[in-house]
Amino acid sequence: MFDLIPIAEIAPDRIETLLDAAFGTDRHGRTAYRLRDGVAAIPELSLAAVIGAELVGSIQCWPVTLADDDGARVPMVLVGPIAVSPAHQDVGIGRALTRAAIARAGQGDIAGGDALMLIGDPDYYGRFFGFTAERTGGWRLPGSFEAHRLLALGDAVPDQAGDVRPRISADAA
Repeated sequence: MFDLIPIAEIAPDRIETLLDAAFGTDRHGRTAYRLRDGVAAIPELSLAAVIGAELVGSIQCWPVTLADDDGARVPMVLVGPIAVSPAHQDVGIGRALTRAAIARAGQGDIAGGDALMLIGDPDYYGRFFGFTAERTGGWRLPGSFEAHRLLALGDAVPDQAGDVRPRISADAA
């Protein structure tokens, strides 16, 4: 059995080692990393999974905004990366981390907490959590991505064209 704890309780180098093991050392070139540039993860939504002292999983969530083509800004939360140690996959750690982050986003006063987004497998994130690409078709990201993998969840998810970009702080739009 594993426990979920605030990611702040884990040394950053341990998180980086886990991310390297889960996604490879070339992961920094991905589009999602461009959405994280220059901002800190949202502490309330970023968690680690541990078995004793062993780090077996993590989730980080980031403040982003949709700058729509009419000039409005809609705060959102980028979910991920969601990483699970290769030795501990397929036992529900990633699902538990994701469920906990979604629940916390819906409970708090986090800007964008009801407009979650991620880039991921639509079958997996749709089946387990309800993420869809229904409202993301007009979104532009700072890099390449497959449109069917740009997913969102929440009542406040915008359904308009615009650029998704990092938010300078979790409170600013």
